[in-house]
Amino acid sequence: MHTVDLAPRSRPNANTTCTHQPTCPAASAVDHEAARIIASHPEQGWSLRCNGVIVFDDTGELMPDNSPVAPHRGPARHWERHSGV
Repeated sequence: MHTVDLAPRSRPNANTTCTHQPTCPAASAVDHEAARIIASHPEQGWSLRCNGVIVFDDTGELMPDNSPVAPHRGPARHWERHSGV
């Protein structure tokens, strides 16, 4: 019989695991997106930053306290074709 552990897992935060110089910004910092990526899973559409923030391909985020951040992409760029005349 197999069992599944559903206990929440902790993620790293900049205070305990970051050895980068300069230190990566904390998850609560305005510039938290500048933290380095320490695990990347492009086939699943997400990456883990050094400060414990999980960032998704659609620019949404999951903070270390499990609070979600909605995607924050800008509007789509419109491309105009020129006739070349």
